[in-house]
Amino acid sequence: MAGTSDVLPIPQRLQAIRGQWELLRAGFDEDALARRVAELEDAMGAPGFWDDQQSAAQVSAEHSRATRRLERWRGLRSDVEDLDALAEMAEEDESVASEVAGQMTAVEGRLADLEEERLFSGRYDAGDALVTVNAGAGGTDAQDWAEMVLRMLMRWAERRGFSVEVLEASPGEEAGIKSATFRASGENAYGLFSAEKGVHRLVRLSPFDAAHRRQTSFAGVEVAPVVDDIGDVEIDDDDLQIDTYRASGAGGQHVNKTDSAVRITHRPTGIVVQCQNERSQSANKDTAMKMLRAKILEREEAKRREEIAAEKGDAQDVNFGSQIRSYVLHPYTMVKDHRTSFEVGDAQRVLDGDLDGFVRAELLRTAGHE
Repeated sequence: MAGTSDVLPIPQRLQAIRGQWELLRAGFDEDALARRVAELEDAMGAPGFWDDQQSAAQVSAEHSRATRRLERWRGLRSDVEDLDALAEMAEEDESVASEVAGQMTAVEGRLADLEEERLFSGRYDAGDALVTVNAGAGGTDAQDWAEMVLRMLMRWAERRGFSVEVLEASPGEEAGIKSATFRASGENAYGLFSAEKGVHRLVRLSPFDAAHRRQTSFAGVEVAPVVDDIGDVEIDDDDLQIDTYRASGAGGQHVNKTDSAVRITHRPTGIVVQCQNERSQSANKDTAMKMLRAKILEREEAKRREEIAAEKGDAQDVNFGSQIRSYVLHPYTMVKDHRTSFEVGDAQRVLDGDLDGFVRAELLRTAGHE
């Protein structure tokens, strides 16, 4: 909103802000959120609250999220109410008009952030995300493309203020990666990254082809919620095949001299996870088990979404294998999302991590199905 409305006169901008604020206020129950914060505070103050560390951590995390949301909402409400007086001042004194316009831009940005938050209604949307990138068809070009997608997603995560930790990376034979998994930690990480799962298609002149011919490559992105509550997913030890191997790549002498990396195969589903970034085999196994629980849970969630879509008669494609976006670098440059038709001509900007427009368009599209 801020990108286009800042050229409008202040009265028109104020009217647009009021309209957007009223829409948000109609769908937001401030009193209910305040009551929830109070309930969580009472729970945290009860005797023996910290006896169950896992439960206490979940309650504490929810309290922090709810408190931040309530404070943001109340702060924004106050600033929106102040804009009326500021707009009057700008009409009477042109010297303060630029300052008022700047405050309006800030309010518009915060309104957009709150509007985005409304799109996260899933059980795990608010939590962290496990993001896996796999090279698809296309040989060395695909492995190089997979590394480009990994870099793009990690840069976007950092732009959003998330912390990023690479858990596993399997290098390609000549260039790029065969696969890699990272954890993005921050508010609504899973909800946001869910918009990126699917197949990403690249069209370019191949840097690995002596004849420099045009090549089409594919990379798949899987996204799963980080699950701290083990009870959410039941896993039978007899269903697991656990292998250890020597980690490759950076990590110092320790990584190269011990079989500390762990690969776990879940036989019933065929899901394979691996971790090699921890300092010990047991730590890698613990992390790999968390990754496995997350991927099993995501598979169950995908089935649930398919069932809901079928009941509604929606032809909504929620499969990992769906091609979601094309990145064309030759003979012209453009990135286009096939789900929303959102497109950007500056492909390099997108590859450098500017994904907000694509993600927002997809979140709005999927919200329309619910």
